[in-house]
Amino acid sequence: MHCKLNLSRTTFFIAITLIFFAACKPAPSPNPVPTDNDDNGGFASDASRIELVNNDVISLADAAGSLYNGAYMKATHTTLGACALVGHDTDNTLGLHTLTIYFGDKDCKCLDGRNRRGSIIINYYGNYPDSLQPHVITFSNYYVNDNNLTGSITCTRIDTTVVGNWYYQVSVNDTLNMSPDPLNSQWVIWNGTLVRKWIAGYATNDRSDDVFSVSGSANLTRPNGHQFTFNISSALQFALNCDYAESGVVNVNGLAGARILNYGGGNCDALAQITIGAVVNGVNLTK
Repeated sequence: MHCKLNLSRTTFFIAITLIFFAACKPAPSPNPVPTDNDDNGGFASDASRIELVNNDVISLADAAGSLYNGAYMKATHTTLGACALVGHDTDNTLGLHTLTIYFGDKDCKCLDGRNRRGSIIINYYGNYPDSLQPHVITFSNYYVNDNNLTGSITCTRIDTTVVGNWYYQVSVNDTLNMSPDPLNSQWVIWNGTLVRKWIAGYATNDRSDDVFSVSGSANLTRPNGHQFTFNISSALQFALNCDYAESGVVNVNGLAGARILNYGGGNCDALAQITIGAVVNGVNLTK
C-alpha cells in the first residue's frame, strides 16, 4: 500500500512537470526569421546582379549600333576602353546584320571601371534604330568582372512619341556564372518577359547617367537548384553607374513560400528588405 502511494505521487509530479514545461515553451512563430541563404537574400542578390548585367549589355549594344566602327563608343565618357573593338557585317543575301563588340581575350578595363573580355554579338534585320525589329544578343566567352554571361537576350524597341519614355520588350534566357573557378561554377539562370524603359540619360552621350526601369516577370534558378518566380509589382530601377538594383518591389514565390522583396527607395547601396508575413528582414546584396 505504501509503495502504491509513492508511485502515485511520482506520477503526479511528472505530469505537473510536463504541463509546466509545455506551458513555458514558446509557440512556433508563424513568420520565422529567415535562416538559410535563400531567405537571407541570396535570391535577391542573384536577381539584382544578372539583371544589371543584362541592362548593361543592351546599353552597350545600343551604343555600338549608333556607329559601327567603335570610335563613337571610345570617345563618349563611360562606354569602352581603348582595347575594345566594334565590327559590323551584313549578309547581303538575307539582309542579316551582325554587330560584334570585342573586348579581347584578356580583361579590358573600360571607362566605367568594369573589366570585360570576350564578345557581345547582336543580330538584326533592317537598320539598327528601327522600331519593332528584334535584336538577338548572344555572347562568346563574355565576362564582366570575371562573371561569365551566356545564353541570349532578345530586345525589341517600341516606338513612343513621349521623349524619354523609350521602352523595350525584352525576352531573356541567360545564365551568369559568378565564380571565376571553373571547378566551382555558380550558375544563376534567369528567364522571363520584361519591359525595359529608358527613364534618364537618353539626351546625352554619357552612359554614366543612364537609368532604366524594368517591369514584368521572370524565373530565377540559383546555383543550389532552388527556383523562384519574380513578379515585379513596382518597377525595378537600374542606373548603369551603380552595381545594385536601386529600387523596386517584387512578389517572390519560392522554396519557403511567398515573400516580398523591396530594393529600396532609389539610393545606390547594397541594401534591400525581405518581408515574410509580418516579419521584415534586412538584406545585404553583396552576399
